[in-house]
Amino acid sequence: MDDQNQQGGGAPQQPRPKFQGDWTCSKCGGKITELPFDPDPSRLSQLLCRDCHRAQRDAMGR
Repeated sequence: MDDQNQQGGGAPQQPRPKFQGDWTCSKCGGKITELPFDPDPSRLSQLLCRDCHRAQRDAMGR
C-alpha cells in the first residue's frame, strides 16, 4: 500500500491554496499575512491567528 494513502485511503491530498493579505487577529491583535481560505469580508472581525485558533480549538476539546 502507498504510504501517502494510509490515512483514510484515496488519492494523495493536493496542497491547499494560500491567500495572502494584511489582516488582524480579533483575539490577540497579531498580524495575519496568510490564510488557508479566502476570508469573507463581512466576517473579518472574527479572524484568528494560528496560535489563537489552535488555543480555541484545544479549549473546545478537539
